[in-house]
Amino acid sequence: MSDLFPPVEHQSVKTGHRFRLRSVPFRVVLPNLVTLLALCAGLTGIRMGLEGRFEWAVGAVALAATLDAVDGRMARWLKGTSRFGAELDSLADFVNFGVVPGLLLHIWVLKLAPSFGWLAVLAYVIAAVLRLARFNVMLETPKPAWQQNFFVGMPAPAGALSALLPLYLQQIFAFDLDRGVAVLVAFHLLSVAFMMVSTIPTWSGKKLGMRIPREQIIPLSVGFVLCVAALVSFPFEILAAVTITYLALIPFGWRRFRRLAAADAADATNSPPSATVD
Repeated sequence: MSDLFPPVEHQSVKTGHRFRLRSVPFRVVLPNLVTLLALCAGLTGIRMGLEGRFEWAVGAVALAATLDAVDGRMARWLKGTSRFGAELDSLADFVNFGVVPGLLLHIWVLKLAPSFGWLAVLAYVIAAVLRLARFNVMLETPKPAWQQNFFVGMPAPAGALSALLPLYLQQIFAFDLDRGVAVLVAFHLLSVAFMMVSTIPTWSGKKLGMRIPREQIIPLSVGFVLCVAALVSFPFEILAAVTITYLALIPFGWRRFRRLAAADAADATNSPPSATVD
């Protein structure tokens, strides 16, 4: 039986050396299990959409986005990062935030504009995979510390939740679906696809919650519970408000990035040249 499951060969993230592990610590496996749960949630969203239960479908995508935010932080906290986990997370993100939202929108309304609607879905899915590929490549590129607070383009989870904004609004206001609405949704999907592959900087929030002041633990805990309760009670209203707020803040994040970049360039220009020895 041991021949059926040979030892796994791993590659160190820091040194790049390959080594074999006959036993893997559970702290390394746990983030991967969370990633697989996120993948299951995203695929379940497709089933809910096929059954016409779009509230559950949106909830599945939102759950996948939440688990995606958790698994990376969990891996860093547990010191369980691995190349395998990074690749698994990227593939799961492509399915959850590329394929699933595009198919949901096509099932919901884009089928009313068959050619143009499907073209928008293809453009969105391609933009998602290109965005994730660029993100993986840029992980190996050194950059200043202040740039770690920004993404290049819209991240895949935010793109997925933003792409579903018309669905939130329709569930809130209950307007009729026709070909005209389908064309508008297709243009919205194309705009989200453009944001994902663009170089427009957006706030990352990766360092949010890394360290919490002791006096803010109780207020933050109460606020978190209230937010979850509000999301469960009014899912589409909360998601629509959060998405619109996020989109409205993109220009401010862009301006902040340009100011920091200008200040960094000015510091580099004004810094004295390093001394050289003849």
